[in-house]
Amino acid sequence: MYTVLIADDEQNIREGLKCIVDWNALGFQICGETANGGDTLRFILNENPDLVLLDIRMPKMYGTEIIRSAREHGYTGKFIILSGYSDFAYAQTAIRYGADCYLTKPIDEDELEAAVTEAAAGLDEERSRSENIALLKSRAKDVVLRELLTGSHSGPPTEIGDMNLAADTYQVVIYERPQDIPDGTDCCFAGLLKVTNKGNMTFDSIRDGETETILLKGGFALGKFRDFLAECEQEPPNAHTLWESAFLSYGRPVDSPENIRISYGEALCLQKRRFFCMQGQRTLGFHELPNLTSAPALDRAVLQEYCRKLTDYLLSFNRGMVAETLFSLEELLCRTDDIDSVRLFLTDLYLSVKENINLTYATAQLPFPANAEAISHIGGCRHLYEIIRYISEMTEKIITATGTPSRSTVLDDILYYIDHNYRHNMKLESIAPLFGYNSAYLGKIFSRHFGENFNSYVDRKRIGHSKELLREKNLKVYEIAEAVGYKNVDYFHKKFKKYVGMSPAEYRKSLERPEDVH
Repeated sequence: MYTVLIADDEQNIREGLKCIVDWNALGFQICGETANGGDTLRFILNENPDLVLLDIRMPKMYGTEIIRSAREHGYTGKFIILSGYSDFAYAQTAIRYGADCYLTKPIDEDELEAAVTEAAAGLDEERSRSENIALLKSRAKDVVLRELLTGSHSGPPTEIGDMNLAADTYQVVIYERPQDIPDGTDCCFAGLLKVTNKGNMTFDSIRDGETETILLKGGFALGKFRDFLAECEQEPPNAHTLWESAFLSYGRPVDSPENIRISYGEALCLQKRRFFCMQGQRTLGFHELPNLTSAPALDRAVLQEYCRKLTDYLLSFNRGMVAETLFSLEELLCRTDDIDSVRLFLTDLYLSVKENINLTYATAQLPFPANAEAISHIGGCRHLYEIIRYISEMTEKIITATGTPSRSTVLDDILYYIDHNYRHNMKLESIAPLFGYNSAYLGKIFSRHFGENFNSYVDRKRIGHSKELLREKNLKVYEIAEAVGYKNVDYFHKKFKKYVGMSPAEYRKSLERPEDVH
């Protein structure tokens, strides 16, 4: 539906123009009426109506001046001039300034309807042309963006500026949107960053199905993304929100269009490594890229070594060392990119350990699932941690079936595990299954037994070690934060001050005054 402004200094003519034709049937709705030239020009420039019915002789400003001034200010809508016979010369001037046609008073219904119909046809054509141009520009920009991502762009440097792709810094993010979202739910990337992205000033994107490849542009965009990552580090999104099935991988910041391909290549590599993410991990960044030049060979010797260790620890009911072995195995497997080989290795390992235990307890009825069931389960796991957890659950069933360790023994094993692994991404949800517990239940008995919750214990361990590292002058604070398990240095500062009462820098300075050291 187009809009029309009726501008005439005589009220009875304005009222007559409202009723002389069926405006809705012609595709228009009346958006306003004015009685003098000044008001008419202001209305046109402020409201931008699609069509103006304009009397040639208006108080304060003639119709010819209104048309000329409106065109000079960029107005592109249609004008139909209403004039008397004696105003023909003015009408000709109006045509030169950009009026589309003129009608003489008194207005004939059929002539007005024909003029309005012609104006509507012209508006339709211009709208179609504008949409086609916008579509062509969008497609052209899409092509240029894909070329920048893949490093195949060979167009002139000015093309990047023309496409609003120029910036002093860039970063590529691949966003796998949440699955099975309710109709009408907005899960757009702009919402995650809390930006409007009006005019694509913050980022441009290419969407393929539920995967969106995003090019962040400029310091503001990269800063908003860092803020989002920091929020995720401090307060991971609730497991019951839509964020649960979303995933972000991101490459490093780069400083030129030619290097966008580097950031994209890293993001793409990390997207394929989602299999290796920890439980609950929703982001994977360039700093977590493995050194695949030293990828381990998953050969028979490695398989036999891990099989021997797990068998020995199971036979000695050593939960702590079973968990330690599975953890070290998980770290080893994360240094490869061959997911199929990892699945096959873990399947062989599980079946080999099962065979050894069955040989030892030949007369016992051990709670092993059938081989086909185990193979199917491991093959269906989407993440490495799920396979490790499954094997851990099987080892717990073996220990439970063949031995009767006390709860305090298990808790001692958990402390041992934490004390040796707190530098890594450690969550109660991932620890509990290694020892045969539900995370909520383990959290309760941990707090009851040790007088503090799991997270506090881990934080104290990390902060204690960080105090030792702060004595080494060659380490920067952010390096220490990473070394003790904090990815975000601001979060490390917050925790350090909570437990020590001063910032890491203040603590380091206080080491020069032993009496001030806490």
